[in-house]
Amino acid sequence: MKITSAKFVGGVTGTSELLDNGIPQVAFIGRSNVGKSSVINTLTGQKDLARTSSFPGRTQQINIFLINNALYLFDLPGYGYAQVSKEVQEGLHKLIYWYLFDSTYVQKKVVLIIDANVGPTEDDLETLRSLEEHAKDIVVVANKIDKIKKPEYEEQIKKLQGLIGKRKIVLYSAEEKIGIEELTDEILG
Repeated sequence: MKITSAKFVGGVTGTSELLDNGIPQVAFIGRSNVGKSSVINTLTGQKDLARTSSFPGRTQQINIFLINNALYLFDLPGYGYAQVSKEVQEGLHKLIYWYLFDSTYVQKKVVLIIDANVGPTEDDLETLRSLEEHAKDIVVVANKIDKIKKPEYEEQIKKLQGLIGKRKIVLYSAEEKIGIEELTDEILG
């Protein structure tokens, strides 16, 4: 399968008719500045579909993209470090928690994006545990594999797998366009 069309349809901060129309939902989650928007852009082949920024905390709503007129990709706000007030951070955390765990919405998949070079942070591992506890269908994406120094690559990938457990990890580079086909298959399959 392939992504042939993608468009931004709106942003939400709570219940919305966009969430209630029966279109399957795939949620992208990860810490601030891990590259969620860049991954969405490379997946869809559209450079500016999802707005990217070097400013942590840029995404402050759930941005919704319609894929192939049949599937929604949800770009959730980042968790962890963000250059916003503590009140805004708490609001973003509540929005993420509400959508993934408290609302009645069902995600076809949840794509947890981690930084391959840094490895999963405590926030990443806590998020993974929460997703597992709520029986979500999770795809772990290790983005920025191009940032790992060549001599350390194999060891870093083993370390990532050890921390993530038996769950499959999609190795990805938005910069070098590595892993696009594999992640597309995970999402559309």
